[in-house]
Amino acid sequence: MTTHTVLVSGATGFVGLHTVIQLLAEGHNVRGTLRSPGRESEVRESVARHVGADDRLTLHQCDLTSDDGWAEAVAGCDYVQHVASPFIIGQPKHEDDLIVPARDGALRVLRAAAKAGVRRTVMTSSVAAISAGHPRDTKHIFTEDDWSITVSPEIGAYEKSKTIAERAAWDFVKSDGGGMELAVINPGAILGPILNADSGTSGELVRQLMSRAMPACPRIGFSCVDVRDVASAHLAAMTTPEAAGKRFICAIEFAWMVEVAKILDARFRDDGYKIPTGELPNWVPKLMQHFNPALKQIVPGLGRRRDYDNARIKSVLGWQPRSLQEMSISMAESMIKYGVV
Repeated sequence: MTTHTVLVSGATGFVGLHTVIQLLAEGHNVRGTLRSPGRESEVRESVARHVGADDRLTLHQCDLTSDDGWAEAVAGCDYVQHVASPFIIGQPKHEDDLIVPARDGALRVLRAAAKAGVRRTVMTSSVAAISAGHPRDTKHIFTEDDWSITVSPEIGAYEKSKTIAERAAWDFVKSDGGGMELAVINPGAILGPILNADSGTSGELVRQLMSRAMPACPRIGFSCVDVRDVASAHLAAMTTPEAAGKRFICAIEFAWMVEVAKILDARFRDDGYKIPTGELPNWVPKLMQHFNPALKQIVPGLGRRRDYDNARIKSVLGWQPRSLQEMSISMAESMIKYGVV
């Protein structure tokens, strides 16, 4: 196998760290970016538990809001995995708090990559850039040809930020990419094993169920995906010739939150965890969001179902995802291991 030098932005994040580990396991040289140099030891310790890095992993301080460091970090790289993106629990005070760093950060990374002669950038987007803003009662099965409607009054700041950032990335590559290729991964709700005590925002669903933060499950649902399968999709999209110029929905079939709860209850009930397996009336989380900021992000999706077609990622990238049961249980087990719950 050919060894490449790959930049991974957001190496401290859930997807970023898994991507770093898989790249190293395949023999590549990896440069990871992090906002705070104080987190370097955390990254190296997490990586060392899974793969030997030696001098094949270097870490660089870079921020999506500044040009500083990006040119040096990407110099000599064959590929870029742009995974970093801002995310906050709940709604920001102003939507631009998410939109501006997501859009400008993506363009900053792409600009540096193109200038450095990178062959292809793989960018992490989201199904939030595909289905948000569409009618609540739609029966449409969403594909990569669909885009979220940013002018819709129902679209949230996070969904809008992902949509605007991804559109800006495609526009840049077409007009100023200098021949650099782009592929985009659009994951659903990401579950799977955490690698350290920082469970981040992706772990909130399982953390709240395991800690019984709510007496029952809100009527919300997701098309979920294992973080290991998100990382493997990034690697496949990096070198598969047919992936250039394409988006990839990266998620399995839709499931309601209560389905995840029942999976966890069956596995951890005998260990003393009291997982809520009933469903809440919609008015309850609407009231509770004033006391539980994590609920502000999900209240708009109460009772709403979104279905996605993942045929492209399977056919083009040979993607074979893990089950909802495996990703849910592995996330909970790792949260127990690292003391999150």
